[in-house]
Amino acid sequence: MRDFLKSTKFKVLLFFVAFLIGIMVYSVTRGGYSLRGVSFFNTITKPFRSASNGISRGVEDTLDKYTHASEYYEENQQLKEEIGRLNRELTEYEALKAEVEELRELVSIKQEHEDFEYTEACDVIGYITNDPFMSFTIAKGKAEGITPNCPVVTAEGLVGITVDVSEHTSTVRTILSPDLSVAAVNSKSNKDMGIIEGDILSAESGNTRLIHINKGNTLKKGDLIITSGTSGLFPKDYSIGKIKSISPDSNGISDCAVIEPCCDVTRLSSVYVITNFTGKREDLNENKDTP
Repeated sequence: MRDFLKSTKFKVLLFFVAFLIGIMVYSVTRGGYSLRGVSFFNTITKPFRSASNGISRGVEDTLDKYTHASEYYEENQQLKEEIGRLNRELTEYEALKAEVEELRELVSIKQEHEDFEYTEACDVIGYITNDPFMSFTIAKGKAEGITPNCPVVTAEGLVGITVDVSEHTSTVRTILSPDLSVAAVNSKSNKDMGIIEGDILSAESGNTRLIHINKGNTLKKGDLIITSGTSGLFPKDYSIGKIKSISPDSNGISDCAVIEPCCDVTRLSSVYVITNFTGKREDLNENKDTP
């Protein structure tokens, strides 16, 4: 270390520092600045000043968080309360919107079928577990005038029929089930009659079947199939579904058609039950209709 202090390099460095200090002192005493000296000095000290400024800002941000923590917490709580209020209002709006849509559906059905007597909209409580034919339970029963063998519908089409009815709930068997038969006919011609009766393969894709169709029929893909109302189990002329395809039945003496229901019975939130209609029979004990 002593050797370095006595060396020429140290003397040169000391001279250079003294020279810079002299320039700065001279500039101040003259009332102005030496642009070259100041610029050079700024260039040398810039990294140190940048680091210092960064540290200063970091310290200020940290101090700000601690000194205003209570204010930020209160503001955060207010924002959470406001979000909660808006979410509640949105939920109420969606419920009101759904109720209005249900009322519109009911008005539409009543205008089209003035002789029908309906319940109010029945909420679907849930689908029956492990039932491939999508039977479900609704939140209305005997107290609302529902009995077994009441047709269940939406504004779009036939859904099924009530089977087990308690005081405040009912089980609905859908048109996908092979245990429900509905006499049906082509809406265009009122001819080409058959029976709506589901099976497991059709139900897997949400479809049902029209069976026992006479050979030589005029049915085409896209034709709308409706209830024929011949036996009094279902009202006449209610939409069921459209034909997707037609093929010979396995018995070889009739045809069979795959029907896509007008109403998606696999995704229901509410339905209507028809408690009375013109031509209804009261002595029916089975969910079987005949053409």
